[in-house]
Amino acid sequence: MASRAPTMVALLLAAVAATCARAQLHDKFYSESCPSVEEVVRKEMVRALSLAPSLAGPLLRMHFHDCFVRGCDGSVLLDSANKTAEKDAQPNQTLRGFGFVERVKAAVEKACPDTVSCADILALIARDAVWLSKGPFWTVPLGRRDGSVSISNETDALPPPTSNFTVLTQLFAAVNLDTKDLVVLSAGHTIGTSHCFSFSDRLYNFTGMENPSDIDPSLEPQYMMRLKSKCASLNDNTTLVEMDPGSFKTFDTDYFKLVSKRRGLFHSDGALLTDPFTRAYVQRHATGAFKDEFFADFAASMIKMGNANPLTGSQGEIRKKCSVVNH
Repeated sequence: MASRAPTMVALLLAAVAATCARAQLHDKFYSESCPSVEEVVRKEMVRALSLAPSLAGPLLRMHFHDCFVRGCDGSVLLDSANKTAEKDAQPNQTLRGFGFVERVKAAVEKACPDTVSCADILALIARDAVWLSKGPFWTVPLGRRDGSVSISNETDALPPPTSNFTVLTQLFAAVNLDTKDLVVLSAGHTIGTSHCFSFSDRLYNFTGMENPSDIDPSLEPQYMMRLKSKCASLNDNTTLVEMDPGSFKTFDTDYFKLVSKRRGLFHSDGALLTDPFTRAYVQRHATGAFKDEFFADFAASMIKMGNANPLTGSQGEIRKKCSVVNH
């Protein structure tokens, strides 16, 4: 199945190998202890996405939200009796797929008990979510351990959809991601949906006036009217909107076409047009003529993000269930 991987992806793996080595992550980590782990994860992913292809976006998003808080340690998966874990925080209340991750973990535990971390499983799930949505394939460096701490207040480290370019670059830099990683990983919005409340201020409350004429002038007018027809008010907390209308189940370069036309759904999407470098990247890939180049860039940035402050060696633990620490 990996034969679909673009050649450029394989070339870029070498560029990030040194960084991963410093963190003790490598793609052969389970070659002896659990050689079937990727096969087990992929079998579950194929089954799930064949029934619910729209789950790919949320699963990719979950890996992002894990890595930006405390590094890629599976802390986003932990439950809390008093509702103070990361998953209880406002930015994570729209995450979905937790039950599916537990199902994958159970399948991996059956094949290789007490061996593979939830953090690694989440990284593999995210890769397969992209690949099975017709996106790039990459080899995932493995060897992460699971953390035991999950604090809702620490989700301030997550880039909000309302962010301007300055805030975005600061939050990405905090996990060792640069401006190129920012524009590349933003294109993860090519798959999935969003609730209206994540962007409805652009439609009704851009300057705080809370009326139908208080709109974001940077949003393309026809697209704005289309969004208003779906999101009737600031109080719409249930409606879902495709982030990449027409191909939200397919990982492609259409996201850049939308952003270049001022049809990016979030403030953070539109912010990519306010910086010369990211604007040039958006415009180049909006042509659709450099898909392999973008796929290679996305794979490299995902590997780099997946190397954000992991627990390795004797740090952390290997959880038996992803939602609770071991006792």
